[in-house]
Amino acid sequence: MEIVAGARSARARRWLARSAIAAGTAAVLMLLVFAGVKSVALVALGLGGLALSAACAWWALTRRGLGRILAFVVGAAAPVAVIVLYALQDLLWVVVLSLALCAAAGSAGRAALRPPKPAPTPEFRTPPPKHAFLIMNPWSGGGKVGKFHLKEKAEELGAEVLVLEAGGPRDVAELARRAISDGADLLGVAGGDGTQAQVAAVAAEHDIPFLVLPAGTRNHFALDLGLDRDDPSTSLDALTDGVELHVDLGFIGELAFVNNASFGTYAAVVQSPAYRNDKVRTILRMIPDLLTYRSGPRLVLHAADEVAGEPQAVHAPQAVLVSNNPYRVGDRAGLGRRDRLDSGILGVLGIKVDSAAQAADLLRGKHARGLTVLSVREVVVDADEPEVQVGVDGEALTMPTPVHCRIQPRALRVRVPRNRPGVPPTRPPMDWRRLGKLAAGSN
Repeated sequence: MEIVAGARSARARRWLARSAIAAGTAAVLMLLVFAGVKSVALVALGLGGLALSAACAWWALTRRGLGRILAFVVGAAAPVAVIVLYALQDLLWVVVLSLALCAAAGSAGRAALRPPKPAPTPEFRTPPPKHAFLIMNPWSGGGKVGKFHLKEKAEELGAEVLVLEAGGPRDVAELARRAISDGADLLGVAGGDGTQAQVAAVAAEHDIPFLVLPAGTRNHFALDLGLDRDDPSTSLDALTDGVELHVDLGFIGELAFVNNASFGTYAAVVQSPAYRNDKVRTILRMIPDLLTYRSGPRLVLHAADEVAGEPQAVHAPQAVLVSNNPYRVGDRAGLGRRDRLDSGILGVLGIKVDSAAQAADLLRGKHARGLTVLSVREVVVDADEPEVQVGVDGEALTMPTPVHCRIQPRALRVRVPRNRPGVPPTRPPMDWRRLGKLAAGSN
């Protein structure tokens, strides 16, 4: 049966590859047949409009006053002008149809190139906890704890629940340690990723299971664990019918993180006292000086890439993101989701843009000159100042330099429901050479 299923899968991938090539060819022929020599100008015009918009975005971010307004206007007008020019030449329908064919080619091509489903993270069957201790933040995620009746449902399953109160103790790590002293054999959190990380570090330290209730705003950690973010109460099933996953923990200094630590522009902006009251105005006020190095520290990134095997140094990036396991490569600039949480590798993304031309070059994604993407076990972020601002799983901190980041493989035992949505498959990048080989029947 497995051989037959494999043969059918191979045939399906071959026909998807052929469909992608056919759609891509049809898109090119549409331009050549109906636009003739103008087709080259059409493509150049479209790419030029995108590049101009990206350059204007850079100018708008690094300037103030009239210069910023002009950059916004030109950046918004560029794509409109391109569309108008297509329409005046009576070729707008040709471009739209060609783009639709390109989209179809991309969809079929990525489906054909999708790698075989990777081996799942190993699951370990363990007895249900006898004394589960759950910390719940009633304000997180717009009040999901109350909306989904998480406290009541957890207590019905025998868990001890502590709901944080306004003005009460908020050192959740200390609360978790006290619970362990009182006999807790599982710790859990209903809250955001920052709170999850603090309690997860205590669970890892004492080698007891950790339960994630995705009651925060974004819940990236829960997403990459394959949990149901739409209904956090389903994660409570792990208390009675659960399995364990052994996943990695990232560390920045001695602080644990489950998602990422960010340095540079974003970390500086979110720590401004004015940010919470007026986010947009604060960003527009601070970003020009941060991007042009007139304020803030100059960062230096030092790492030894696991793939290239050579030391890497990035001087003066405006932003650095260090993630607990690399983000999947199929997304623009490598951001999005993580395919695994147990690879024992940190992902590093550094962005350095010093001109409008480099901003436009970012449209090339991972191949952009201003983008550094690394897979490492350790990374050091230094600066020309004694302290740097850091965002750790969304929490704003200030840390002394140099800052050392590392990963501790499979340090955290996460208890999850046996039945859960799971992690969607990887969306691979387009590779026309590989598609040609697939279409021809070779691997």
